[in-house]
Amino acid sequence: MVDIGVPIPTTFDPFAEAGDFGGTGNKEYVHIRIQQRNGKKSLTTVQGLRQDLSYEKILKSLKKEFCCNGNVVNDKELGKIIQLQGDQRKNVSQFLVNAGIVKKDQIKIHGF
Repeated sequence: MVDIGVPIPTTFDPFAEAGDFGGTGNKEYVHIRIQQRNGKKSLTTVQGLRQDLSYEKILKSLKKEFCCNGNVVNDKELGKIIQLQGDQRKNVSQFLVNAGIVKKDQIKIHGF
């Protein structure tokens, strides 16, 4: 056999170096979602904020700014989640960016 210098393809694992970057990725995203309740009613949920932030103060500011009710929910898997009444996705994203809590490229807005 003649060696032509072409490497033989081997199996490639695209997620092999994922552990080097801290698991699923190198960015921490803030997810803003909408959940449909009954009829026209809906909930806006915000998850993924840093743990060192005061969720109660953020919630109080959001409620006062957008004239809606809300609460902070503790979830075993997801951590603390802020829930607000109504479709507040765009308002919440603008508020978080203007307050300097997160950057615009760290926000993911989900929903219809």
